[in-house]
Amino acid sequence: MANGDTIIEVRGLKNQFGDHVVHENLDLDVRRGEVLGIVGGSGTGKSVLMRSIVGLRKPDAGHIRVFDIDLDNVTEEERRLVERRWGVLFQEGALFSALTVAQNIQVPFREHLHMDPQLMDELAAVKIALVGLREGAADLYPSELSGGMKKRAGLARALALDPEILFLDEPTAGLDPIGAAAFDELIRDLARTLGLTVFLVTHDLDTLHAICDRIAVLAERRVILIGTLDDMLRSDHPWIREYFHGPRARAAFAGK
Repeated sequence: MANGDTIIEVRGLKNQFGDHVVHENLDLDVRRGEVLGIVGGSGTGKSVLMRSIVGLRKPDAGHIRVFDIDLDNVTEEERRLVERRWGVLFQEGALFSALTVAQNIQVPFREHLHMDPQLMDELAAVKIALVGLREGAADLYPSELSGGMKKRAGLARALALDPEILFLDEPTAGLDPIGAAAFDELIRDLARTLGLTVFLVTHDLDTLHAICDRIAVLAERRVILIGTLDDMLRSDHPWIREYFHGPRARAAFAGK
């Protein structure tokens, strides 16, 4: 790695769908232990970038290194070992509807480990408590959960294998302001307590202000700026100015 603190390194990334080029020559470094917010306008490929890093989409060009491992040159078993070191929370939680909360959390145990059923139950209970779900949630099915509870259950599953990196795709989307603020606080506390690196795709200005150490802006098919919130506020790029100085931004940052 060019920087000893870099945990994710993306170089020259290209993603293309037919004639539509979403990313071209995109570079990005994520530092160990930081909460990095990824923002950009509609169609800039925020989720596509995340899916490329976690291996759900093969980029058309470029290189991705995670934990100083070149993910283009690993065996299937080596990739599985790397994937055990990160957790992913998708927008809607992506819970299996036919499984209880506890069974959903146990999916990574069954996929990657050979464990006694009683131990899996005990560890699932620990993860449920960790994300602030109420007692008794373990036996509920996704259809019995509120939106906020689904997010927390999905987060518990993402944390099942004690990952070093947590990938979050629009984690507060669909939540009311109180629920979103509580989820932001949960992520911030978990990141600090567990020493997580958090890669956070979001459009939520409150989230950016509350928990992000740095922000990366996607535009013009690449990362056009990465830095602190103050760096964003000083930028004269038209989209960045509109996003961080517009009416919604003024409301989000009022009194903060």
